[in-house]
Amino acid sequence: MNLNKIDISKLPVDVRKTFKQLQVLHAEKKIQNKAKSDFLSFVKCVWPEFIEGSHHRHIAEKFNKLATGELKRLIINMPPRHTKSEFASYLFPSWLMGRKPTSKIIQATHTSELAVGFGRKVKNLIDSEEFADIFPGVSLASDAKASGRWSTNKGGEYYAVGVGGALAGRGADLLIIDDPVSEQDAMSPTTLDNIYEWYTSGPRQRLQPGGSIIIVMTRWSVRDLTAKVLK
Repeated sequence: MNLNKIDISKLPVDVRKTFKQLQVLHAEKKIQNKAKSDFLSFVKCVWPEFIEGSHHRHIAEKFNKLATGELKRLIINMPPRHTKSEFASYLFPSWLMGRKPTSKIIQATHTSELAVGFGRKVKNLIDSEEFADIFPGVSLASDAKASGRWSTNKGGEYYAVGVGGALAGRGADLLIIDDPVSEQDAMSPTTLDNIYEWYTSGPRQRLQPGGSIIIVMTRWSVRDLTAKVLK
């Protein structure tokens, strides 16, 4: 039934007011239901100021496929300030935890401090009312205190680490590597070789059966992680 097509002009004023309130609630619920299965709809629900661009739609389509298991590997190469980290390291892991609260996620970036910062943002979003409206029943575990290492009430785990950091005992359904090299070290052959060695011997070996990998980075060198993985 389309509530917008119902003629309420002959109803009493108080009934019309109640009906319009129900219309708003109904519209919000439709958006929230769509946000459960569509990444870009989720973004619009939790980030009202978001301004959509064509590249956002392209990335969101890939994230939808990652969430359903249709896609297992994704590399996103974009210049700075194009929302790639907001999408890949903040909003996507939050959305995935809502859809699959048993997920194990490892988040890596060039410094542990930056990785923990992403963990804090994801943790805060999962603990918000906006998130609870979309994914009722999914919340943080009662002992989830550290921003870079926490769990959900369904057994999911999030672990933040700097590139080169130890991952002993950690498994991942989703591995996110976001800007593994800083601009200052982007032209250092030794640094770039060390990053790839860490990637192959550390996080890639921690992937669970059927797990997914996202590499998101600005490209500064033809010897970077993207180049080595593609090769």
